[in-house]
Amino acid sequence: MSTLVCFALKEEAAPFRRRAAQRPGVFTLITGMGRERAGLAVRDFLGMGAAVAPSRVFTCGFAGGLHPDGRSGEVIFEIAGPDAALNAALRAKLLAAGAKPGTFFCADRIAITAAEKRRLRAETGADAVEMESAAIHAVCRERGLPCATVRVISDAADEDLPLDFNALFKPDQSLRWGRLLLTLARSPGKIGALPALQKQTRRAAQRLAEVLTQALA
Repeated sequence: MSTLVCFALKEEAAPFRRRAAQRPGVFTLITGMGRERAGLAVRDFLGMGAAVAPSRVFTCGFAGGLHPDGRSGEVIFEIAGPDAALNAALRAKLLAAGAKPGTFFCADRIAITAAEKRRLRAETGADAVEMESAAIHAVCRERGLPCATVRVISDAADEDLPLDFNALFKPDQSLRWGRLLLTLARSPGKIGALPALQKQTRRAAQRLAEVLTQALA
């Protein structure tokens, strides 16, 4: 069964791409951040023709934790599709790989603070928040393709991110370096938190790659 595995950013995808480089029938797509870019990227990929036509789609990457018991590095999943037997088989593989079932809220911005995450949890009941999966699932529904969201918690529900990353990225997802430097100059105490966050997200991406590789075996 051929699989399209989507990530918003190359940093999320890197460990999985290294593992899946030689695997036939596995396609990796970097969509860009947000629903609009993700939907367009997947639609364009699926329109390329039968030579690269996947039989299922995964939407993967980082997610912010909303469930109070969730922790960084935990992989959770949600499956949708018309074939109950295929859904059940994929669920069994993801569970065996160490992932947990959960629900996602697709937001328009990164949830920065623990207070914002608590509000989203109260409003939606979701276990995690991300920014692309709703659009990818919509494209898959149009085409009758099974689709699974498989995401790793990069920051838990009780964690504040050190910076407002919503203000630091350009529309093309490149970093606004001038704004970053200005922000750090105004709040030098936040500088030390960035390496720790980078280490945490790298570990999370590695854990996601491990689960995906096992589930696709």
